[in-house]
Amino acid sequence: MRTFRNRTTVLAAATTAALALTLTACGDNGTGTRSEGSAASDSATVAATSPKAADETAETGTTGSTGSGTGTGTAQAAGATKSTGGSGDSGGTSAKAAAPLCTAKGLQITAERQDGPPYTHLTLSAKNTSGAGCEMKEYPHIHFLDNARGIVPPVAKSKPQTPVILEPGQSAYVAVRMSEGGRKESTETVKEFTVTLKANGGGMAVVKSPAPEGLSVNPQKWATGYWTTELRNGADDF
Repeated sequence: MRTFRNRTTVLAAATTAALALTLTACGDNGTGTRSEGSAASDSATVAATSPKAADETAETGTTGSTGSGTGTGTAQAAGATKSTGGSGDSGGTSAKAAAPLCTAKGLQITAERQDGPPYTHLTLSAKNTSGAGCEMKEYPHIHFLDNARGIVPPVAKSKPQTPVILEPGQSAYVAVRMSEGGRKESTETVKEFTVTLKANGGGMAVVKSPAPEGLSVNPQKWATGYWTTELRNGADDF
């Protein structure tokens, strides 16, 4: 009977100790805050900080060690590149220097009749013999007769859209209408005429008639095109 009572006493003591530990864990821990409440608070803190961390990741574009290569860092790099490009726009090394203007001294200007009788048109050719590239401006100032008759007027539709640059040995061309070829048309004969590069300030050339008998010109009908690197259908049809 003594042994049974001793075991009962030991078991009761162990049960009491376990109950005391349980009550201690569920108690205030001497701070007025229950342990369960502290654990719940910690869980709430984790839950609250996780969305914030996610938001920060979304705003900065960084994810771990690999995200630093993108996001705001990349945007700044792109901005720096754009700024560098802006300085290039102000005249960087890629800009090409403008070609000098062609002069009569550096050109060989000749004339050739375009069509058959009654030979109403001719073609002026200006070959670059200067040994360097140059630009042909506007149209030739042609005097078929005396200066009082004025220059041959230009036809606006033949004006090219881009600058006419002649490399060494390359030629520019102009279509010129001398008359309409009518039998009753009043014409005058010229055996030579002048071509001035007035827009270039490049001097004057004297051009011989391509026909021994001379050219028949009518001051009421003549017209000239602009310098081009080739004669174009339509724009030079006048």
